[in-house]
Amino acid sequence: MRFLLSVLYPLLSLTVFGLYPSMTIGPKEGWQVYSSAQDADGRCICTVVAPEQSLCSRDAKSRQLRQLLEKVQNMSQSIEVLNLRTQRDFQYVIKMENQMKGLRTKFRQVEDDRKSIMAKNFQELKDKMDELKPLIPVLEQYKMDAALISQFKEEIRNLSVVLTGIQEEIGAYDYDELYQRVLRLDTRLRSCMGKLTCGKLMKITGPVTIKTSGTRFGAWMTDPLAATRNNRVWYMDSYTNSKIVREYKTIDDFVSGVVSQTYSLPFKWEGTNHIVYNGSLYYNKYQSNIIVKYNFETGTVLAQRALEFAGFHNMYPYTWGGYSDIDVMADELGMWVVYATNQNAGNVVISQIDPDTLQVLKTWNTEYSKRNAGESFMICGTLYITNSHLSGAKVYYAYSTKTSSYEYIDIPFHNQYFHISMLDYNARERALYAWNNGHQVIFNVTLFHVIKTEDDS
Repeated sequence: MRFLLSVLYPLLSLTVFGLYPSMTIGPKEGWQVYSSAQDADGRCICTVVAPEQSLCSRDAKSRQLRQLLEKVQNMSQSIEVLNLRTQRDFQYVIKMENQMKGLRTKFRQVEDDRKSIMAKNFQELKDKMDELKPLIPVLEQYKMDAALISQFKEEIRNLSVVLTGIQEEIGAYDYDELYQRVLRLDTRLRSCMGKLTCGKLMKITGPVTIKTSGTRFGAWMTDPLAATRNNRVWYMDSYTNSKIVREYKTIDDFVSGVVSQTYSLPFKWEGTNHIVYNGSLYYNKYQSNIIVKYNFETGTVLAQRALEFAGFHNMYPYTWGGYSDIDVMADELGMWVVYATNQNAGNVVISQIDPDTLQVLKTWNTEYSKRNAGESFMICGTLYITNSHLSGAKVYYAYSTKTSSYEYIDIPFHNQYFHISMLDYNARERALYAWNNGHQVIFNVTLFHVIKTEDDS
């Protein structure tokens, strides 16, 4: 190839320069120049400018050529991009021109229909205003609420400061130390309670009405020996001719009427003066002076025993009647029975009995007529008797089994429903349970206690 070019280059040079000497272009150093022209027939004669073949491709001018070619290529690409962008902008301008023409047409239409459009828009605006009118009081309320919310925020901020102070104050104490202090206080309290002698009744307050149900006469009770969490209630409506006892798991269930269990006793009861004691029901058997012990868990009679000489079936009832001759009760010292006998001239007799065998352990005869007593109850071995079952009743008489002596007292209580047919003391609750003319109520009692000393026996 190099040989062919070495032959052709002189020939081309002679031909071109010989024919057209005026078209010869003077080459720069290191370059050969070939002109271009058009012959008489219109054929194109090209001029080629090329470096001499003897030059190295790595000389300065070769590098400049490559750089120039790269720049030309870059410029070509930029021009191509600019061309595309120009075409896009041109299309956008055409589109905008069409939109401007359409907008000009709309403006002319608006100008022509200005009056009708303004009237229509004005009416629409007026309708919107009418719709917004109800919001005015809402906005007024909102402003008031905003002020209230601001006030709440301020109060919450103040409360937060107070709570933070309390938290810091509490945090100043060690939790374990506080817990130990509570335990020590509890121990001291229990120790103090253990030193309390049996209390003397000082005051009766209330009542609190728990429920209204049943007939005018009946009995309801809880077990004074039950565990603290055991709050079962037993309910015995009427004073005779019935054997049905209803049990409720809690006071709330009793109020709601949710019966957990129903028992059918083997014998009917008489009167309303029954008790539940350590899981068993103690009651007076119908038309007899027999005390029956019925166990709820086994559903059987565990014991029954007659009270010697005790009157029954309205022989020596309380003032309201109702076969209330025999009254079974309990207090802090155990179980008791209050009744009357011919041998004691119809006056009240107190007997302490064994809860298991129902055997009489000891008896005290009083001089208070059983028929003149409204109701009675035992607290710490002292029998308290009310003077009536009607309104205006008060605790009038107290007999102490510890000293075998009595005294007349005056402790009023509110007979809210005017007819009491059952009144029993619950030592666990320190309260009196009562059936007051179809209302189940509770009275609170205030007791006077004497603290034991080391010298007390």
